Amino acid sequence: MDFNFPLVLALLVFISGFIWLLDIVVLAPRRRRTAEDSASATSSTTSSEPLYVEYSKSFFPVLFAVFVLRSFIVEPFQIPSPSMVPTLKVGDFILVNKFTYGIRLPVIRTKIFDINQPERGDVMVFFPPHEKRYFIKRVVGIPGDTIAYRNNELFINGEKVKEELQARLPVARPQYELYNESLGEVEHQTRKLLNPLRHGLNATYEVKEGHYFMMGDNRNNSSDSRVWGTVPEENIVGKAFAIWMHWEGFLSGTLPSFASVGAIE
Repeated sequence: MDFNFPLVLALLVFISGFIWLLDIVVLAPRRRRTAEDSASATSSTTSSEPLYVEYSKSFFPVLFAVFVLRSFIVEPFQIPSPSMVPTLKVGDFILVNKFTYGIRLPVIRTKIFDINQPERGDVMVFFPPHEKRYFIKRVVGIPGDTIAYRNNELFINGEKVKEELQARLPVARPQYELYNESLGEVEHQTRKLLNPLRHGLNATYEVKEGHYFMMGDNRNNSSDSRVWGTVPEENIVGKAFAIWMHWEGFLSGTLPSFASVGAIE
């Protein structure tokens, strides 16, 4: 089972805040009365706080600030797979705007305030319809669209999406081509195999209301809406907008790099 960090963070905030409040209302006055009662026997009228109270008072402000930041403003993620290559690489640390598509309650994720709707070309973090794990892909289809993918070429509402070949990598195995693709006003790179696999075969999809069609920029190496269908609006987490670090982890034997820091196109 995947670790549910938002739920754990919410519980820690609640528990530490509750202990702090309980100390203010009940425990601290009780300690003061006990100290006053024993004042005649000692020279001190103070009593130390229990360790759990001290820790709760120290950690609650920090935990609460992190909780608000991650829940409503911005949340960091690390890219775990190559499905968004060349835009995002394995080990990229990214920032996700949590309010651009509306304000949602933490943990239960019910939207309470609408702001913007996803647009074609957005790089979006979401939960796919088949599991409760974060995915990141590009918005290709919005409600009402008809999406077709034929022989490694993308069509939206019957029109071929504009793309321009940038490089061919014949020495690589497998062999790839890099393209500049235009989705509305967004220009970004995609990577395709010279010989398309099952993800490049002919298929057509209808995007119903309240749903979005997601695809990885690494078109032949991405589990996306071509495999598990469209993403419902309630599964949206936020819009990815920046890379702030690249690091493949301790086992990679490399140091963190900031060479790729910048906005996500």
